[in-house]
Amino acid sequence: MWKAGLAAITLGASILLPNAALAAKITVAGGCFWCVEADFEKVAGVTEAVSGFTGGTLSNPSYKQVTGGGTGHLEAVEIEYDPNRVSARALYDLFFRSIDPTDAGGQFCDRGESYSTAIFVSSAEERRAAEAAKADAEKALGQKIVTPIKDAGAFYPADDYHQDYYKQDKLILTRFGPRAKSVAYKKYRDACGRDQRVRQLWGSAAPFVN
Repeated sequence: MWKAGLAAITLGASILLPNAALAAKITVAGGCFWCVEADFEKVAGVTEAVSGFTGGTLSNPSYKQVTGGGTGHLEAVEIEYDPNRVSARALYDLFFRSIDPTDAGGQFCDRGESYSTAIFVSSAEERRAAEAAKADAEKALGQKIVTPIKDAGAFYPADDYHQDYYKQDKLILTRFGPRAKSVAYKKYRDACGRDQRVRQLWGSAAPFVN
């Protein structure tokens, strides 16, 4: 089932919708939102992915507040897509295979509540799609999946510094000296072990790793 579904999902450049009314959204938390955003903006039918925060009680939280803990918020990504080109179920399938859904303590090198995984649903239809994707992923992986499916609440976009981080050429100061954000992102992703762990778990079913 997954292999058949994967064959129908292509990765490529995102395009703008000809009619904004066609747009739908899902919200997922998969650890570092830079990485989730970078992954899903490669999916054909996805028109935009926005990094932000959700799941907590604090209004308009800052990055420092969320990563400092205690807000209940997770780093999350709101994914806008064209349902005529890709389904919520297909996106959830890709999501599970792009994370470590067996880890309840964070993701990869990023530890703590704000980096834990979750799917946030806004309707009974989304919940059914998410639950079906979770059950299929658990069967395929042969391990218990701890990623919860929760009711969606307010989503707060992160500030501009964090949006499209993976493709920005703006220079920032790192411990290795000045680097473009895109270069710093790649170094972070490699050092954090995200792709290595996903590849270890999912093998050839991992959609975003080489």
